[in-house]
Amino acid sequence: MNNLQNDIISDKIEKVNIDDKLFLNTYNTDTIAHLLIKDENVCEKCIEKACTYFCPARVYEYKDEKIVLGYEGCLECGACRIACPHSNIDWNYPRGGFGVQFRLA
Repeated sequence: MNNLQNDIISDKIEKVNIDDKLFLNTYNTDTIAHLLIKDENVCEKCIEKACTYFCPARVYEYKDEKIVLGYEGCLECGACRIACPHSNIDWNYPRGGFGVQFRLA
């Protein structure tokens, strides 16, 4: 490939910022949480606070000495139910008609 072809190909590749993509999603928020922490005492003793790192939507936040759960912004990927080292997260799909609606652009 010559330099002109490389320039044309590189012009077509668009860099994507994940936060920009997440901003396109819309949510129909339920009043009933589909994510629950089973035992807050387990979270208090957890050293890693891994849930604050592996959730791509940043649903879990360590604030004021406890884990705060913001289920409203959940992407429904299920990473938390798998990655919590203590299996302390009860994850379910939201009720029908509620949850994230992905917008791909």
